[in-house]
Amino acid sequence: MGTWNFADIWETVADELPDAPCLIHGDDRRSWSEVDRRADGVAQHLLDAGLERQQAVALYLYNCPEYLEGTYAAFKGAFVPVNTNYRYTADELLYLWDNADAGCVVFHGAFVDTIEPIRERLPKVQAWLWVDDGSGACPEWATSYESAATSGAGRVSPEWGRTGDDLNMLYTGGTTGMPKGVMWRQDDLAVKLTATLGNPLLDDGTVEDIKGTFNEPGARFLPACPQMHGTGNFPCLSTLSGGGSVVTLTNRTFDPVEMLDAIEREGVNLVALVGDAFGKPILRTLDENEGRWDLSSLLAMVSSGVMWSKETKEGLLRHHPGMMLMDAFSSSEALGMGSSISGAGATAETAKFELSPETIVIDESNRPIAPGSDEIGRLAVGGRQPIGYYKDPEKTAATFLEIDGQRYSCPGDFATVDADGKISLLGRGSVCINTGGEKVFPEEVEEALKTHPAVFDAVAVGVPDEKFGEAVTAVVQVREGAELDEGDVIAHVKTKLAAYKAPKRVVVVDTIGRAVNGKVDYKRLKGEAQERLGVS
Repeated sequence: MGTWNFADIWETVADELPDAPCLIHGDDRRSWSEVDRRADGVAQHLLDAGLERQQAVALYLYNCPEYLEGTYAAFKGAFVPVNTNYRYTADELLYLWDNADAGCVVFHGAFVDTIEPIRERLPKVQAWLWVDDGSGACPEWATSYESAATSGAGRVSPEWGRTGDDLNMLYTGGTTGMPKGVMWRQDDLAVKLTATLGNPLLDDGTVEDIKGTFNEPGARFLPACPQMHGTGNFPCLSTLSGGGSVVTLTNRTFDPVEMLDAIEREGVNLVALVGDAFGKPILRTLDENEGRWDLSSLLAMVSSGVMWSKETKEGLLRHHPGMMLMDAFSSSEALGMGSSISGAGATAETAKFELSPETIVIDESNRPIAPGSDEIGRLAVGGRQPIGYYKDPEKTAATFLEIDGQRYSCPGDFATVDADGKISLLGRGSVCINTGGEKVFPEEVEEALKTHPAVFDAVAVGVPDEKFGEAVTAVVQVREGAELDEGDVIAHVKTKLAAYKAPKRVVVVDTIGRAVNGKVDYKRLKGEAQERLGVS
């Protein structure tokens, strides 16, 4: 293995492309040299505050330039950047930052009132860096991020040095349990993320191998989804490692008009989003404004975390046939399990993925499943993967397995392998429905439900049932202006799936209430379905 470290890579870019754009946020445009200098200032502030080597730096921010500047500063000082879900309550933040052993929190001013009740219960936090967002004055217990960023006196090199073993940590909540810190070696993550770039990093390379290679600015990437999630964050790391720039939106709720304006204005090449929660509003906006935007710079849209429908992809390709639409099948602890790519004239089916060469589907005995067998198994991906969960050896042992002498990450996704080697994704076992002894994975039921013309969004849950143990139940958000007939919806699903997988009942709600990362609260929706149906 090599010794790749993001700070070393990005400093090389800053030296060779000092005037090239790095971070763009509305009218705020920062060059590589400016971002490098500001990250040095923040890194020195953290060192002066007494943070220890590899101590966590929590980023409690909406999408903004300071997110990646703060990440860069953490890498420079050999600290560990940690994402923070800005929707968390005070108690959830307390758990996360305590669990991560955070030594610094970089936060938007809008979060002061949430931090106040828990601040004194976090004695390990030695530095609070306040990012001005116009919501109020800097509290007396914090330091202005801007003052730290502009106080640098030169390139920062910590006395303990940097290595490829330095960590990047991504906290993931999943569908059950408390958030878990997924630990990635920077060397592993850098090689994995740049594998599809024009200049992939060598497996056994060092920073010396890339010096003199940054002759022109790289790609421009726009995360339409939050940078606090891997879908929005990881492509930022790879984009900057290729000498590119990251364009972020200024609105704190997704606005497809703002996104399309930014693509045209900045010449964006790649957009990351999360399924139909983003794809449908984008398509609706394009349909209502035919020909308004020049999207010729856009090469691809990538969705990860939640699958998006074939119909949405077909609609987007009508407006820009020259781009690719990709479902990247990955998770925080398992990158590169598979992908599904659509282009003009060839739109991939929902939930069908090409396996990566390092991915296998295993049975309960951890043996690979034969293609075409119809046997349900768990996906496992080898190669460069995380080293485990922070401070959780039990979950690490359950997720990271050794199979035939090779280490695999097996995060809990179930699938079957078709005869042609493609996988049919079924979903996570943690929310699997057991009905009459048969396992039903919610995701496949949901995809069938969402093909009904009256259904805008849907979730499948299992509610208690005397006969079946659990009865498959659809929780449905109806498309605006449509009328929904329960019997028709159930019959529709039976045309797509085996009858036992079809819902027994349909519960209509005003909204499914997806988070910005596309995920849903199955526990809440299951409780609502039980209450509406009068079962417990």
